[in-house]
Amino acid sequence: MTMKNKISTYILNSALGLVALFITQACAPKIDDYTPSTGTQANFDKYIAVGNSLTAGYADDGLYLEGQKVAYPNLIAQQLQQLGKAKDFNSPFFPEGMENGSGYLQLVDLVNGQPVLNKVNSNLAYTDETKKRLQKYTDDITNLGMPGMRMDMSVSPLLGIPEHGNLYFERVLNENQEGVVSYLEYAATKEHTFFTFWLGNNDVLGYATNGAVEEGPTSTLTDIETFTYVLNEFLEKLTAENQKGAIATIPDVTAIPFLTTVTKDALLAGVNAQNPPQPITDLYIATKSGVREAANEDMFVLPFSTAGLLGQPNEQGIPYGLHPLNPIEDKYVLDSEEAATVSAHVKALNQVIKEQAQSRDLALVDTYTFLNRVKAGIIINDMPVNGTFIQGNAFSLDGVHLTPLGNAIVANLFIEAINKNFKSSIPKVDVTNYGGVKFPNN
Repeated sequence: MTMKNKISTYILNSALGLVALFITQACAPKIDDYTPSTGTQANFDKYIAVGNSLTAGYADDGLYLEGQKVAYPNLIAQQLQQLGKAKDFNSPFFPEGMENGSGYLQLVDLVNGQPVLNKVNSNLAYTDETKKRLQKYTDDITNLGMPGMRMDMSVSPLLGIPEHGNLYFERVLNENQEGVVSYLEYAATKEHTFFTFWLGNNDVLGYATNGAVEEGPTSTLTDIETFTYVLNEFLEKLTAENQKGAIATIPDVTAIPFLTTVTKDALLAGVNAQNPPQPITDLYIATKSGVREAANEDMFVLPFSTAGLLGQPNEQGIPYGLHPLNPIEDKYVLDSEEAATVSAHVKALNQVIKEQAQSRDLALVDTYTFLNRVKAGIIINDMPVNGTFIQGNAFSLDGVHLTPLGNAIVANLFIEAINKNFKSSIPKVDVTNYGGVKFPNN
């Protein structure tokens, strides 16, 4: 094994611990002591879901049929269908033979506790070799989740331009809509009596996961004024006929495994495991105010653990990240100052969401608070759930999106908020039917 591979292995071992095969036999859910009912304050006959990748069922760094089926809106719709509602709820599922959609990450092995991931590239739904177009979906849909959708981009019809826009959005548009209809307009045309709305995390996420380095429109922070304007436009149209709905807050993007798994201590331990001439005690990072020593509060992106860069010498023989003259690049680190900026921005956007929910009598789903609780660890139906990469059960292999269990939990968050706000008694999803990351041979 090369020094590069040894360091990468040690880094992930230190960050993750020994990942063991986890199968839980949980107790049966408690039977609610109320009669299931949709109540009279909201009409659930025609349900639509507005959102981005989380709404679409994107997981494991891809959109594929297995993930689409357990997207939280589909789980909500299934609960409503038990009560005779949302009968026509429909998602743009990939067909048989193309069920792997855009491709996705798969856990294929555990070597000394380190996950070995493989990209599934069979039975994809691309229509050309450039992978910029997916097979069209021509039926009407009510799950409108579009991976990559941002609030600021939702007003631009350019996202529907083939090969240059959002391939997931372009996939559901007809030829007359391509480059003409924006996502906001597309959603507004959908007949509905009830909606869920979860947009906004991409307006912060790309900036955070790129180390606060702006390399294009998807890696910027959407300003408060634009966010407020577009959200208001969305909700004006979605409630134009007095429809009811539920709106979710933006999760704390600094609390996801993509940014919490790889730590300074784990990186240093990986380097020192190679028995250097002298113990290495410091890492050096490039920040917008200059090069400095890394602090425990700095957050390294998940891919850096396997990039094999740490300790590699440049042309001058200076090891990467171990000397101020060859620091870890800014894009690999969300430093403490940048993390504080991101956290403050999320809170500001969530305040806008809360004000809109209150003024329009929408059910507020506080995913921000709940997922911060998940980071620390909670027990749901005897199942441990936390923000740890792979074995935490909540987040998929990309460290950002949800597992089937995570989707079931979020679906119940929406149902709880809807029941509370509209005096309904929609039954919750049985989360014991859903699992976390799929382990090899499981």
